[in-house]
Amino acid sequence: MSDLQLHSVNPSIKALAVIILVLCISFVFDPVTPFLLWLFILAVTFLFGKIKLKRWLLFFLPFFILAFGYIWTTAVFSHPPSEIETIDLLKIGPITITNYGLSIGLALGLRVLCFTSLSLLFVMTTNPIHFILSLVQQCKMPPKLAYGILAGYRFLPLLHEELNTIRRAHQIRGVNRMEGLTGKLASKTKLIIPLLASAIRKAERTAIAMESKGFTGSRNRTYFHKISVCKKDWAFLSIMVCLFFASLFISMMVRIFLGIGEI
Repeated sequence: MSDLQLHSVNPSIKALAVIILVLCISFVFDPVTPFLLWLFILAVTFLFGKIKLKRWLLFFLPFFILAFGYIWTTAVFSHPPSEIETIDLLKIGPITITNYGLSIGLALGLRVLCFTSLSLLFVMTTNPIHFILSLVQQCKMPPKLAYGILAGYRFLPLLHEELNTIRRAHQIRGVNRMEGLTGKLASKTKLIIPLLASAIRKAERTAIAMESKGFTGSRNRTYFHKISVCKKDWAFLSIMVCLFFASLFISMMVRIFLGIGEI
């Protein structure tokens, strides 16, 4: 696995690995398995992903807060079934935290952390253009749909620049100097028509350019960027699935050693 870098893994195979792990972890209800899998995902992300920790934490922090909310609310407000014996871990006034509520809360919160880490692993190590091309070449996505998505993805920064240009032009002409809520709404509305006109012009130019280059939407075409599937892609998929089963096995051994049954 020394030469396995996440940026070079086939995007479709990487997405398949993420989907499989998300489905697998969705059927696990103990807190140990998602915790171990989360540690494994972090190790794979930072050892083979070349991701900056500060940027990763910036995206991860909101979901960490969400996961903490799951843990806290479930631990405090959960109502265990009558046939399950619980142990009171903490009692503050009317609030009682039991081992059942804490276990369920940790399972839900750590599951959120796993989903988030898997999503960040995919998003931060995948080129969107290569992903679309992989969907066309490996997953047989219709080329018309794929290139339409690519064109829209390319238009987003252009539309942002166009919006800033329109705003500056309105400021020079005094269009946006109206005060009050009604004036602000009116000024926002006046941005829509010129922005829509600009988008239509760009879309028409793109369509003409693609037609002039012989794009018909047919699958029988050659590709300048050829996306292939090789052994290291299947190795990545196998390793990620094995990490889940390793986490599940270790969790079972821990429960057996501690004498803890299923919740």
